[in-house]
Amino acid sequence: MKKAIGLAKKARGATHPNPMVGALIVKKGVIIASGFHKKAGLDHAEVIALKKAGKKAKGATLYVNLEPCSHFGKTPPCVDRIIKSGLKRVVIGAEDPNPINTLKGIKKLKKSGLIVKAGILREESVKLNEDFAKFITRKVPFVIIKAAQSLDGKIASVSGDSKWISCLNSRKYAHKLRAESDAVMVGIETVIKDNPRLDCRFYKSFTGQPLKIVVDSRLRIPLKAKILNSPGAQTLIAATRYAPKDKIRKLEAKKARVLIVRSRNKRVDLKDLFIKLAKENIVSILVEGGARLITSVINQKLADKIVIFIAPKIIGGSSAPTFCEGKGVKRMKDAINLKGVSAKRINGDLVVEAYL
Repeated sequence: MKKAIGLAKKARGATHPNPMVGALIVKKGVIIASGFHKKAGLDHAEVIALKKAGKKAKGATLYVNLEPCSHFGKTPPCVDRIIKSGLKRVVIGAEDPNPINTLKGIKKLKKSGLIVKAGILREESVKLNEDFAKFITRKVPFVIIKAAQSLDGKIASVSGDSKWISCLNSRKYAHKLRAESDAVMVGIETVIKDNPRLDCRFYKSFTGQPLKIVVDSRLRIPLKAKILNSPGAQTLIAATRYAPKDKIRKLEAKKARVLIVRSRNKRVDLKDLFIKLAKENIVSILVEGGARLITSVINQKLADKIVIFIAPKIIGGSSAPTFCEGKGVKRMKDAINLKGVSAKRINGDLVVEAYL
């Protein structure tokens, strides 16, 4: 099962809106075939492995990290192919979170006479497709907040300078997070102050560049901004009905797309934005800043995960920004307690990952 999960990870960021799946066919203790799902619309992992195994699959065991599908989508049901193959046993990591298929694939396999064992490395299998699980059950994207800060919690100096807080290898890792996400999101203040490109310069993505999203209620974005004039994925600007019509036309002339969403206190309603993005098969979003956008995402309980790069630097300054600001809580019992916290070192930086 560990090998199946490892195979599935090879397509991280490429299978959306489908989950990542790897499969192995084993006979008499020997792996005779393997495969992983590479892209939505292409063969699923089980089918790829079965095609490679051919007649040798008869009497063998299939290991797969996710319950095989039992419904017609862009491809026929995998369970039908498994049943016809002559396999004797199927070992599954986790049940499919998709309500259309949950436990139905397992039941059909058992009904056909196959021996089915589910729940092997379930925790690892579930975590592998945590973004897909939220997307398919709640119809909103999985949202990761990413920020780089100094040891004293600052994301920039008092003058607004933020290049660079984290080390080069940390920034390369951040680009990996971008490449694995369907979209990268920033607020208009970040565009005005930092003028980012939001591309993946340090990491090659399976699917090219992620969609660039700017939250900009009134379309204050400069037409000369790098995000509008750099090659790569399209830029989507989320605005409200307060956006000037002439600015919309100018941005569309630069091949950017303006998406009008509901307003909340005359600002972009992030919940409405995320629902609209999910309808366009945006499964995962990496929110990179700035402090106002990150604070709004956290306060509105729209974030799932947080990745913080902590550099061994002290910036100081009571007015220097932190990644989460706003009014804050008055009592410690109201503070947000993070779960599933893990940490690792990248050169001198500490990278902390946790769930909200």
